[in-house]
Amino acid sequence: MEQSALFTIFGGTGDLAKRKLYPSLFRLYKKGTLKEHFAVIGTARRPWSDEHYREIVKETIQELQPTPEEAENFSNHFYYLSHNVNDTKHYDELRVLTDKLDEQYQLSNNRIYYLAMAPQFFGTIVEHLQSQRILTENGFNRLVIEKPFGFDYDSANELNQQIRAVFPEKDIFRIDHYLGKEMIQNISVVRFANNIFESMWNNRYIDNVQITFSESLGVEDRGGYYENSGALKDMVQNHILQVVSLLAMEVPVSFSDESIRLEKVKVLEAIRRYTPEEVEDNFVRGQYDAGKLDGTEFAPYRKEPNVAEDSSTETFVAGKFLIDNFRWSGVPFYIRTGKRMTEKGTRINVIFKQVPVNVFHFDNEDEQELAQNVLTIYIQPTEGFSLTLNGKQIGQGFNPEPVKMDFRQSAEVTENSPEAYEKLLLDALRGDGTNFSHWDEVANSWEIVDRIRKTWDQSTPEFPNYAAGTMGPKAAFELLEKNGHEWNWHPDTWYRERGKL
Repeated sequence: MEQSALFTIFGGTGDLAKRKLYPSLFRLYKKGTLKEHFAVIGTARRPWSDEHYREIVKETIQELQPTPEEAENFSNHFYYLSHNVNDTKHYDELRVLTDKLDEQYQLSNNRIYYLAMAPQFFGTIVEHLQSQRILTENGFNRLVIEKPFGFDYDSANELNQQIRAVFPEKDIFRIDHYLGKEMIQNISVVRFANNIFESMWNNRYIDNVQITFSESLGVEDRGGYYENSGALKDMVQNHILQVVSLLAMEVPVSFSDESIRLEKVKVLEAIRRYTPEEVEDNFVRGQYDAGKLDGTEFAPYRKEPNVAEDSSTETFVAGKFLIDNFRWSGVPFYIRTGKRMTEKGTRINVIFKQVPVNVFHFDNEDEQELAQNVLTIYIQPTEGFSLTLNGKQIGQGFNPEPVKMDFRQSAEVTENSPEAYEKLLLDALRGDGTNFSHWDEVANSWEIVDRIRKTWDQSTPEFPNYAAGTMGPKAAFELLEKNGHEWNWHPDTWYRERGKL
């Protein structure tokens, strides 16, 4: 069904707009969701013309192989306005162009404002949208904002108050692009559409849950940003805690954004707030050193561009969350994320408890070790599931061995499935906030992370403490070992066995 709206993209010349937003809008255009009744205004400081802007837009969609006619027709809906977000006069020019395009494309006063800029500009922009009467009284006005949403709870709360003074919560769409990924959205279906899992999705049957967000790349050209963020704020505060809440939430009353948000917030409120001593006991941090993997040598983090030579910024985090409610009491949720690890991969391992008695233990034989049942959800780069069960070895006797039931989406399906930003832009068009972060989620996440950050800031870490190409510092493995657990996914083993690491 065709949607009509005017997209105003603040930061229209930036990397995010070119890599994600314009290709995603073109995908929606090709599918007919956007046809004739849409327009895009790109704003930024650069003094571009409409013609130059449209050429840039055409370049960003070349990988999607548009016909010359498609590229021309699509890009003709784009307009550029050189804009200083602090200059009130520029908002008056924006209002004139906005009103003109609304009439030209018959957009019914539907507006989406996408803030692809640093968060310190969010408050200024929304205040001017209101004061200069750019917001419409008819149609919808929706605000889409990128992370980071503040740099701690206090700054996030101040920012939220500025935005909420202009936009109601239902019209604020806080992007977490991981929530647009196919297999993240599949978590709910795996749980709630399969009684075999939902009936066992509790502390009686689940031993522990492991969430890994592993990146093989270093910080690349993001050293300046990363120095002020680190892995804790960059990944744990948003992506990882969102996944924890989806895995642990109760069954919603209905599959609506309000019901899902309510259950996610309950989980985040139930996550134990650690004392400084508990932080030290349950969380570890790391920073990558030089390393060599499969013949490729990597520089240490402190030698990356725009990184301080004595930087104490963490590029790795591992930790244990405890959820103090009836369903999850006593079940550790282990998380880890880092740069320059062995392989790129995002996966969830749900480790089930062993059977109470191992009957495959005979008087004249050694006891056969039973492998744990493990449900794995593969999020990226491959997408799918696997379930590890115990089966009988072929041959004499009843020796059990682990058997993996495995399903992966084909490359063709994966390539043709909607990209995360495409899904999220369509959700914003439809006013569906299910896959976006509500303020209550953001606030709880910052409360949890702030305690870790404040504890870490009281001491200087002994960095670097893990070699590039490995799965993190030794302390990340000891964290699980002291609880009688181990990481289920260890891709570095394959490389070590072959002398490549």
